[in-house]
Amino acid sequence: MLFTSREFFVLYAVTFLLYYLPPLRRIQVGILIVASLSFYAWSDPALLLLLIGSIAINSLASYMVAFNRERRARIAWATAGILLNLGILVLFKYGALVTNLFLQSFGVAATPTEGLAYLLLHMPLPIGISFYTFEGISLVVDTLRQEHDAELGKSRHGWDVDRNFLKHVANTSFFVAFFPHLIAGPVLKAKSFFPQIKPKALGEINWDLTLRSLLIGYFLKVFVADNLQDYTFWLTYPYYQTQGTITNLVLLYGYSIQIFADFAGYSLIAIGLAAGLGYELMQNFNFPYISRSLAEFWRRWHISLSTWLRDYLYIPLGGNRKGEPRTYLNLLIVMTLGGLWHGSTWSYAIWGVFHGLGLGVERFFKLDRVSEGAVAGSWLRRWLVDGLRVVAIFGFVTVGWVFFKLPDFGQALDFFATLPANLTQAPALLRIVPVILYSIPVLLYHLPHYPTILEGGLEPLARHSRVFWRAGQYAVYGLMLTLLALNPGSSEAFIYFQF
Repeated sequence: MLFTSREFFVLYAVTFLLYYLPPLRRIQVGILIVASLSFYAWSDPALLLLLIGSIAINSLASYMVAFNRERRARIAWATAGILLNLGILVLFKYGALVTNLFLQSFGVAATPTEGLAYLLLHMPLPIGISFYTFEGISLVVDTLRQEHDAELGKSRHGWDVDRNFLKHVANTSFFVAFFPHLIAGPVLKAKSFFPQIKPKALGEINWDLTLRSLLIGYFLKVFVADNLQDYTFWLTYPYYQTQGTITNLVLLYGYSIQIFADFAGYSLIAIGLAAGLGYELMQNFNFPYISRSLAEFWRRWHISLSTWLRDYLYIPLGGNRKGEPRTYLNLLIVMTLGGLWHGSTWSYAIWGVFHGLGLGVERFFKLDRVSEGAVAGSWLRRWLVDGLRVVAIFGFVTVGWVFFKLPDFGQALDFFATLPANLTQAPALLRIVPVILYSIPVLLYHLPHYPTILEGGLEPLARHSRVFWRAGQYAVYGLMLTLLALNPGSSEAFIYFQF
């Protein structure tokens, strides 16, 4: 069920009305669980069994970790929970790849038409599986790290596992299945979400956060991303082979804008929907295309995933505490696994390696050390130096998106080969101009947050002219609503639904 569909608007409206009815306040969590399971089952009810299975595994594992008196037993339950989560992810996401490699290794040329090998080769990819398995792992690991008192289930760090097992199952079901974030994040952490599970009142809604997030989110998705996808379609095989170099480069730039607008739009919609129900989800994008280093980009892009990888993989591997060579290796491992998290093709692995090597090179030459006012000289000089850094990082990231647009690694290589081969072909203005026009809102969205522009005048203006600043914001919101109504793009699934 898409956030842009009529069915979803009906589901949310009915859920909202029931949720805030005073007589039903005591069963608010139950209402949201039913709504979330209905949301997930809408496209394929059979896959609901997998989600329920994941909830059962994580409920039992985290409960046993919290209330087992023996530390060895707690570690055993946590290990079992983590392995089962990873097993589910590997089976459904990489089962076909592993089976194919196994068959090739033993010289099996014919594709199986029955049996276990056939089932593994045709395993469906459950929507959102990467997100909810990572959240299950975070629940089990966070519970182990909290060092609960086995007698009382009380944690020393601010959140508790409920002693009542059925209530803990309900809380875990809500944490994993909460529909605003279920399909494509943000990736939640138990330690930040569980303390929020309590009755909510209509008067407590942060309407400013709710409406602003929904408006900007839907604008980025419906007006920007859905319109751009009609043009970036020409980057797919074999269409890019027939286009000139300039056209392909502009379309690639457009895809870079599209993937941001699509995913950041989803995240903002999720934040707004959750805020309307009284829950705060973490910010997932912090204007990543003004980053002046690759390290800064990963602090701004898909923040919930990058912090998950940092907390549950990079730091346990040793982080940067075991010397420079080990740090470079850890960066490469984490980014490669982050690439494979997106999919089981070589393109995703190479994308991870590409970013891992970039982070390593940047760290070696100390290019990752970017701070406000780091460039000496006039404001104009700082603006120019920062601008060159931003353009370089945006270019690096955009090149990497080729591996997302073309998950077939051979096609990705062919695209790069096409660029020098088609230099003499004339630009296709009917594709270039719309891409540039639909990209402008994303550039303007980032521009006020550009560090040297803020430093040079926007922050003082916002402080000293609050009335005019607020009026300008409302005017922009009105323009966004008008554009949404007049020119929505063709409704498409969010790009990250495939992950």
